Parts: sequence; structure tokens; C-alpha cells
Amino acid sequence: MALCCMSSPLFLQLFFSSAVLLIHLSDTGPVPIQVEVQNPIDKIPPVTYSTHVVYRGILLGAMNRLMNSTSDFKFAYTEDPNYGPFLQSVNGVAGSTEKHTYWELLVQSPDGKITRPDVGIGCYIPKANEKIILRFGEW
Repeated sequence: MALCCMSSPLFLQLFFSSAVLLIHLSDTGPVPIQVEVQNPIDKIPPVTYSTHVVYRGILLGAMNRLMNSTSDFKFAYTEDPNYGPFLQSVNGVAGSTEKHTYWELLVQSPDGKITRPDVGIGCYIPKANEKIILRFGEW
């Protein structure tokens, strides 16, 4: 009876699905990233922090982890009902409509290329060894 069940299509489908899941889970360790805070407007030297994001986790999770483990990294955001989290301030410096300032999200890949993701901190999924740049800028 056991031999018959092991050759059934359902058993084989479940077996191979489980094997694929185990292979997939083997790559699920912490993903190391850096977060660099840049504020050229106030002429503050850049500060770089090391942290990690869980496998396929979002940047917001890594930023919360960093804030909870490092006393000199703080940030605040608001939740827009249509667009998700909107970064308001980093390390006590807030963007301002009156002064035309904001926090820009940039990503530097391990090869040095800097890009502006088309999503924000609530949707961006960092890759291993990326540098996340939070840059205070003007518009």
C-alpha cells in the first residue's frame, strides 16, 4: 500500500513542492545592507550604518531594526492611504514644504551605480550589500 501511495501523482507533486521549498528556504538568511544618511544642505558629514533586512523583507523593516538597535539613528514617517509610508524626518531633520526640502531615497549597488527606486521605504526590497542612501535635498 505504501509503495502505491508514493507513486501517486498527488504524492509526487507534494514531494517535489516540498523539495523546492527547502531549496528556496536555504537562501533566507539575513541580507546585509548599509544605510547612509546624507545632509549636504546643513553641511553634515554623511553617516553610514550597517544593518540587515530579512530575506525578501522591505526597507522599512530594516530601518526599524536599525532604529531599535542604534541610538543615533532615528526616523519618522507618515502613512499615506494611497501611496504608503512617506519619510518625514531622519535623525531629527525634517523635510519642509516652506523650505522646499525632502528626504530622497537612493540605492547604491555593490558595483557603485546609484539609482532612484520607483517605490518608497514601504515597498523597496533591498538586495545584499546595497547601500541605501537617505539624502536630504531641495526641490
